[in-house]
Amino acid sequence: MSHMKIFLAAELSDTLDEFFAALVKYAQSYGGQILAALVILVLGRWLAQLLTKLAKASMTKAKTDPTLVTFLDKLIYITLMAVVIISALIKLGVSPNGLYAPLGAAGLAIGLGLQGGFSNFAAGMLIIFFRPFKVADLIEISGSVGTVRAIELFTTTIVTLDNKTVIIPNSDLTSGKIINYTETHTLRMDLVFGASYRDDIDLVKSICMDVLREEKRICENPAPFVGVIAHADSSVNYAVRPWVNADDYWEVYFSVHENIKKAFDKNGITIPFPHQEVYLHKAEN
Repeated sequence: MSHMKIFLAAELSDTLDEFFAALVKYAQSYGGQILAALVILVLGRWLAQLLTKLAKASMTKAKTDPTLVTFLDKLIYITLMAVVIISALIKLGVSPNGLYAPLGAAGLAIGLGLQGGFSNFAAGMLIIFFRPFKVADLIEISGSVGTVRAIELFTTTIVTLDNKTVIIPNSDLTSGKIINYTETHTLRMDLVFGASYRDDIDLVKSICMDVLREEKRICENPAPFVGVIAHADSSVNYAVRPWVNADDYWEVYFSVHENIKKAFDKNGITIPFPHQEVYLHKAEN
């Protein structure tokens, strides 16, 4: 038994010696190429980051649209890193001609697996080219309303009014309806307030208009409008239509609702609510 252990130990030792000898020989033959490839990867990555930052700074200094800056920033970095990786492979002795077949096969496999990703990329290019919206615009898409934070290669990020981050695939943006609230800079509020049938119509209209005039963030041109819009079941409804800058929309929205309620209370205007009257009849025997 002891002889067997000695034999196995000797065999293992010979195998390890052969392995390390082969490793040393490989290192002597290809160590320089491997080291050079690693240097290309490390320095190439650093250089790609540096050039990307310089390009971004240059575009920002030239006052390029932030939407385009964000998009090109990612595209430039990915392109430079692809060049770095191919250069490292060539340094390892891989022939450029030999890269065509595996790259083509890999591209086909990736393309089949990421068809949705490529459609999102194409949609991102369409957004940059046709510019239905840009960074910092307030938009409504796929049931979400928010400010555009970034337009990237495959997705667009918006921040909703309640400060939630929503990431939407670019293909959804180009295939659906987009409402851009910022494009025209001013927006009209479509507000409706109800008052009792007993209240004087001219007085109610005057009170609403006074509230609108006191709100300095409401535009003078186009002028605000107040008028009767409907005779409802329990109230006369008044359409209140002020115009505001897009950035002020929600602040003015809440302010007008609050101030009209206060003005109605101060002037004795009644805001009715739905009610039912029930009549009981005693049946005669």
